[in-house]
Amino acid sequence: MIEKKEFSVDQIDRIIEMAWEDRTPFDAIALQFDLSEKEVIKLMRREMKPSSFKMWRARVQGRKTKHLKKVATAVDRFKCSRQRGISNNKISKRK
Repeated sequence: MIEKKEFSVDQIDRIIEMAWEDRTPFDAIALQFDLSEKEVIKLMRREMKPSSFKMWRARVQGRKTKHLKKVATAVDRFKCSRQRGISNNKISKRK
């Protein structure tokens, strides 16, 4: 039998918050809370109003940023074209 995971109210709130965020992939939720995408969907269905759950599912379904496998590389995701000029937390001056 599959072990049922117990979460505090604060943890459930954080999981829901992460699931709603566009740039937080399901892999990050899995890493932090040991929940698969299917388990996150079940939790969202259980904790949210039906209309809110439907809205969330429509928003998340097929979204590239929620699935790291659909993003080229995780590193490229947050890279800025001007990032090369940044070193040691100081912005290099353009000349």
